[in-house]
Amino acid sequence: MTLFLLVLLAALVFEYINGFHDTANAIATVVSTKVLSPRSAILWAATWNLIGALAGTAVAKTISGGLVDAHAVNMLTVLSALLSAIIWGLITWWLGLPSSSSHALIGGLCGAALATAEGNWSVLIWTGLDKHGAAIGLWPKVVLPMVSSPLLGFVGGAVLMGFLTLVLQKLTPRTVNLVFGKAQLLSAGFMGFGHGSNDAQKTMGIITLALFTGTASGAFNHLPGWASFLRVAEFKEIPLWVVLTCALTMAAGTAAGGWRIIRTMGHKMVKMQPVHGFAAETTAAIIIHTASTYGVPVSTTHVIATSIMGVGAMKRFNLVKWGLVGRIVWAWVLTLPLTGLLGYGLVRLLHACGV
Repeated sequence: MTLFLLVLLAALVFEYINGFHDTANAIATVVSTKVLSPRSAILWAATWNLIGALAGTAVAKTISGGLVDAHAVNMLTVLSALLSAIIWGLITWWLGLPSSSSHALIGGLCGAALATAEGNWSVLIWTGLDKHGAAIGLWPKVVLPMVSSPLLGFVGGAVLMGFLTLVLQKLTPRTVNLVFGKAQLLSAGFMGFGHGSNDAQKTMGIITLALFTGTASGAFNHLPGWASFLRVAEFKEIPLWVVLTCALTMAAGTAAGGWRIIRTMGHKMVKMQPVHGFAAETTAAIIIHTASTYGVPVSTTHVIATSIMGVGAMKRFNLVKWGLVGRIVWAWVLTLPLTGLLGYGLVRLLHACGV
């Protein structure tokens, strides 16, 4: 039970860090275009994060039972996965790099599960079908979306920006800024909703995995009657209290803000006007919301960053600061393998310490 409480604490810390780490995803463009003040933008994003987090559980079900064999996971596995994601999230936040909290958690989970299984790679679900015939596994749910969603973000941002440029070419810049200054409120809210609907669910899934593990191992057998809500007999069943707790924690983290990454995303990568922010946010929000509907845990960071790049490239290719983009891409590439190694190493270390 003590180990589960540590897991729950680590999960909420991760969710809080995810909130302030990824605040930039929802509000960097609306702040950089001066449509909202930073404080108002954070409140706006936090509100829509909360609503989005309560909108469904498809992604949570993927995390809890669609990536690694839940029967081969124990509480230490889950704790190590969370700690590796927290460490990576704090490192990239300190460096101001918009890395993926999603991939950090998934990488940590895979590495920790592999260590728990003593190097048995079959514990990782590469591809398969669930009981409803839907695709599960790392290949369709993580690897393919990791490549396709940023490409869709870049192309979609460029196409939408190109379309808007053609449609609006006869309007004055003042009129365009006035119209899209208001429209960007909607796109920023949509982006916040998408972020909540995808990212908050990942922690819901990891907590549910821990609850299933505790139930299956008998760790919760001697709990008093009032604590029966901790028992989860089916690892795709997401308890309501988990949904509410994660939603509120992410909203609180979002409200705290993540100024280092906001500066990188909203100011350093490309200079934008409200119409550019609207195009980037709308593109990213559509992709993320679609992924959430199908239970795909995409990186909201990857999608909004590449949407911004696509919009900037359409505006003028050399306006995008490609040197900074290169640093961001390296952070993306390294996230899965490094957090996997962290998760693996933490399990080994905790075993060596007698945990």
